[in-house]
Amino acid sequence: MPDSMAEMLRQDMQCEGLLECLHGLKDLDRECFQVLAESDGALTVDEIADRIERERSTAYRSIQRLLDTGLVQKEQINYDQGGYYHVYYPADPDAVADDMQRLLNDWYAQIGTLIQEFRTKYEDTADPVPVDD
Repeated sequence: MPDSMAEMLRQDMQCEGLLECLHGLKDLDRECFQVLAESDGALTVDEIADRIERERSTAYRSIQRLLDTGLVQKEQINYDQGGYYHVYYPADPDAVADDMQRLLNDWYAQIGTLIQEFRTKYEDTADPVPVDD
């Protein structure tokens, strides 16, 4: 992870970098998301755990983080004889992209406010540097 925003902007960002930056995803979260995105259908936590070769509880925690960010959706499947299980699938890419755009716009507005506060705070304290003629 870059140490500064300037470093981050100089790097070539991949889509996964964008998900990490905006949603704080870990490598494992991105791996789980990729498994779901490349799947032909919804998957259970056990199926995801098998594909990423991790314990079920590890996969479950990652899926929970993806659910919390809105990148993944969950559906309950009911058994005829009672009981149920959940399957997971990627959220609509347009909805995810719209959400990321909103996050970026909010961040941009907050940074703009901080820059204006900086300008206001320090505009009267800086002595102009004399220019030699």
